[in-house]
Amino acid sequence: MSASKTERLLNLLIMLLVQRHYVSKGRIREILYADAPTTEAFEKTFERDKEELRSLGVPIEVGQMDAYFDDEPGYRVRADEFALPEISLEPDEASVVALATRVWEHARLAEATTDAVGKLTAAGLELDLEALEIAQPRLTADEPSFDVFWEATLTRRPVTFDYRRPGYPAPLTRHLEPWGVVRFSGRWYVVGEDTDRGEERVFRLSRVVGPAKMTGPAGAFVVPPGTDVREAARRLGPGVPAEEAVVLVRPGAAAVLRRTATSIDPDVSGPDDQTPWDRLRLSGAQADELLAFGPDLYVESPVGLRDEVVSRLRTAAGTP
Repeated sequence: MSASKTERLLNLLIMLLVQRHYVSKGRIREILYADAPTTEAFEKTFERDKEELRSLGVPIEVGQMDAYFDDEPGYRVRADEFALPEISLEPDEASVVALATRVWEHARLAEATTDAVGKLTAAGLELDLEALEIAQPRLTADEPSFDVFWEATLTRRPVTFDYRRPGYPAPLTRHLEPWGVVRFSGRWYVVGEDTDRGEERVFRLSRVVGPAKMTGPAGAFVVPPGTDVREAARRLGPGVPAEEAVVLVRPGAAAVLRRTATSIDPDVSGPDDQTPWDRLRLSGAQADELLAFGPDLYVESPVGLRDEVVSRLRTAAGTP
């Protein structure tokens, strides 16, 4: 996928996400599609981009600009409905573009995001930048194959890669038509159709060995209608521990965990008195996803999970 298209999709997502009201099609064209040579060219590109975002799980809402008049429809993405389990990717994590909003520290996306917000601000738009909190800026995508699967998902190109499976003496070569990339239980996965088996599969990106390669032309396959990438990841992915975790988080922190918590008790005592804390009860929490929140999170139970988090923090800090 070209860098310009990646940036355009991300710009559109951000524009619809950070504004407080519906955005008219004319305004969208003026700010993001000014280089479209004709109205017809803009309409085709805009409709294609909208459908691509929707196919990846982005809930684009259509409504009237004025509640009292049947005028031009407007568009927006409600932050409270746009969530990928920390997917963000996030996702409450995970169409590819939902994923993009969570990979803030990924160099290519960080640059595109900064450009998008700058462009919208320069246009004099009223922005709700708090909506970007779902992005969880500490989340990173370190897997070397991330870029390849990201672009292959957007361009609909098959990918060939070697994959290491537990219990196998050597990596196996796999062929996949990727539908989306999601974050699940603290790890990145790609979901799609394994063409060797003719079935949908999920692969963990950290187990991809060597370079993944895109093969075939853009648009080589079509994602099955009605596909929910996040649900597929949950259904096909590895099971998560059933044990409940109880954690304390500072007010305003860990938006992703708050959306999946079974209960939240506000204003409780915590490990320091800088602020009151909120107590969250989580199903299947793992150390990988909790570590991302640093000093804004404290694990109360289970003891094993707390010990693992503490041990990994000490290792990262270089202390015994």
